[in-house]
Amino acid sequence: MSTPGICYLVGAGPGDLGLVTLRAKECVEMADVLVYDALSSPEILRWAKKDCEKINVGKRAKDHTLSQEGINALIVEKTQAGKKVVRLKGGDPMIFGRGGEEAAELAAAGVTFEIVPGISSTIGGPTYAGIPVTHRDHCSQLTIFTGHEDPTKGESSIDYGHLAKTPGTKVFVMGVSRLREISAAFIAGGADAATPIALTRWATTGSQKTITGTLADIADTAEKENFGSPAVAVIGGVVNEREKINWFEKRPLFGKRIVVTRTREQAGGLSRELAGLGADVIELPTIRIELPDDKREFAEMVTHAHEYDWLIFTSPNGVERFFEAFFATYEDARSLGNPRIAVIGPGTAQKVREYRLAVDLMPEKNFVAEGLVEAFTNGDSVENLTLLWVRGSEARDVVFEGLTALGAIVDECVAYKTVPETEDPTGAAARLSEDGADLITFTSASTVDNFFKLGLPWPEGCVAGSIGPVTTEALKKHDIKPAFEAKPSDIPGLVAAIRSWANP
Repeated sequence: MSTPGICYLVGAGPGDLGLVTLRAKECVEMADVLVYDALSSPEILRWAKKDCEKINVGKRAKDHTLSQEGINALIVEKTQAGKKVVRLKGGDPMIFGRGGEEAAELAAAGVTFEIVPGISSTIGGPTYAGIPVTHRDHCSQLTIFTGHEDPTKGESSIDYGHLAKTPGTKVFVMGVSRLREISAAFIAGGADAATPIALTRWATTGSQKTITGTLADIADTAEKENFGSPAVAVIGGVVNEREKINWFEKRPLFGKRIVVTRTREQAGGLSRELAGLGADVIELPTIRIELPDDKREFAEMVTHAHEYDWLIFTSPNGVERFFEAFFATYEDARSLGNPRIAVIGPGTAQKVREYRLAVDLMPEKNFVAEGLVEAFTNGDSVENLTLLWVRGSEARDVVFEGLTALGAIVDECVAYKTVPETEDPTGAAARLSEDGADLITFTSASTVDNFFKLGLPWPEGCVAGSIGPVTTEALKKHDIKPAFEAKPSDIPGLVAAIRSWANP
């Protein structure tokens, strides 16, 4: 018996990934087919299953990959085929998103559907611009309309004369190209030419930009600033509150476009920190972590890990791959025995602690291979002790040579290999090429080397940020002198260095 399909009409929010609802995330994660438009945050695509069919229907003004009728037919067809279909729409699907039309088509076809509301840009956009759409000192009424219709045409369904006389805040979207006509229609309808108005472009994202003015001069300001869509406009006295509560655009990294080149799995933490500080983050992973070439030898060494006096981890990736293999063999953590554990830095230590294990040795400041060897040198003797070094295939020989020189018996356990990332589901490379960046961050020599293998031109006016000396040397080999090097050489140190660079 075939499984009945279902279609979810899902609001993706206004752009900030943190504003996507939990229900929306659940729907994307279980989707067999994901039909999305150009206004959705591209990072949402990463939540989809590997075998999910992703279809970009490109709904953006004057640039439709598929007509609305085509989209309606597509979601009906896929749902009737027994698929879990997610129609992902920017903002809220029922606020100028044509979700009602799509729901009606699904209902007429007799298929099951669910509507998942999202935060609309008509509310979220002004909030991120520091403008409350209602305020007891200004208004208790809100009117939302679309600026898509031309007010100079007689067949417009919007009565601008009535709108001009309606009290309270007015919010409209899809009206930047008709801004002059709309503001003129308001004034002609009796609105005060000095009424405040604000426009916010790419609201709730790191690319957000807001301009303010009055009905009389906002069109001139928008033309001077080359202000384009997508944007949300707010008309009314509430705009004046922006002077006091403009919170989003005052964050320390606001206005900086920063590229993160870590692996897709690791990029999220750094990206969230930078975005939380106001940066416009482009995730462009240049490397991917895979199992080592000799999987059997790796598995055997993990199986015998309990025989060693020390386990040494020099990356979070090594920790994760080691324990994945360990618990695939053993059910009880006590099977690890009682080796002491050494790590290269705080990030690796944190990953070890996630497995409820303590760290016995870590460098105090110098979180590189040389610092780890120095920590051993200053600690208890390791002469004639057995050490298992869990590493990546490209790791330098510093740890092996340094500990062997101290008299230790060192075995190397290659837990993973680093390969170039070949997938770019969010179009990050194209965005970097088209929009440029202020800073590109590098967290290892391999992220450096594989970034330059992409063949992307270095953006004009862009600088590099390095996590530590090894990464810095890799950059210099490509004739790039980093603007700064993190101290200490870990993610918190990198974030601190970025803040200092942005606010000297």
